[in-house]
Amino acid sequence: MGIAKLSKALHKAGFYLKGSLTANLPDQLFRPFLESRLARLASYDQEQILDRVNYYNKLSDSFSLDESAIRIDQFQKDGSRAYFLDMKELVRFFPGDLRIQYLFGDITEVPASPAFLKSRPITDSNQNSILLKLNKVRHYFTEEDPLGFDEKLDQIVWRGKAYMPWRKVVVDRYHDHPLCDIGQVDKKAQGTSTWRPFMSIRDQLRYKYILSIEGHDVATNLKWIMSSNSLCMMKKPRFETWFMEGRLEPGVHYVELNEDHSDLEDKVNYYNAHPEEAKAIVTKAREHAAQFQDPKQEELVSLLVMKKFFELSGQL
Repeated sequence: MGIAKLSKALHKAGFYLKGSLTANLPDQLFRPFLESRLARLASYDQEQILDRVNYYNKLSDSFSLDESAIRIDQFQKDGSRAYFLDMKELVRFFPGDLRIQYLFGDITEVPASPAFLKSRPITDSNQNSILLKLNKVRHYFTEEDPLGFDEKLDQIVWRGKAYMPWRKVVVDRYHDHPLCDIGQVDKKAQGTSTWRPFMSIRDQLRYKYILSIEGHDVATNLKWIMSSNSLCMMKKPRFETWFMEGRLEPGVHYVELNEDHSDLEDKVNYYNAHPEEAKAIVTKAREHAAQFQDPKQEELVSLLVMKKFFELSGQL
């Protein structure tokens, strides 16, 4: 196993080991600490914290729970283990008789009733989709970038599965372009002109430009790209998560591409000729990504998002 794969494997093993051990502890051990956790708000920029809380939980009016709501003391693994462990870290601080509504997986539609979930469409009417930092073992794994922008290759890179037609179009168009190192890693495509071998995050960070393409919902690689010294190129995102993709501005945090990615070559050529503009965008992207890296702050925001749900549902 290569160093890159070993690093990711250890990251996952640590997450599941810690999560499994603490998930089996009685919730009564955690509930007395809810107020002290919430009191951490005084140690942070309260306006910034509450702004994030109200972004994730956009509800402003009281609502009634529907029949799908379950009591916290009945919450148990149902589907993804990663989602369960992330949510368990939060609900265990609240009284067991409070009821929650949630949806696990790649959610691309707004539910009829308010529910906790990982992803939602970027619209003006998505208030029933309450974001939590779920499946973070996959979506928030990053690698330290050892290279400055100027030290990287003047090309754009992408690796991934191209089951979705919008990904296949990009791979078909750019797999043999001299400015691109783009290919699909699907085993079924092995032996075709569009197939390329797996490339680790560390190897992709050798390139100045990294392409981000949404999958079923958000693009998994967006978080680590924007934490690096490489420039993210993507079309305008349709979905968002805890990372607040809906607040990303083209030309500020990333380089926006046409819906069909037809301007990819032009954009790479432009930023190769204007590296200072590229580095300014990289700096802003890193600033955006940095706000999700304080574990205590992330827990505080998450608990406040949940507390608002319980208050507006008339339970607190």
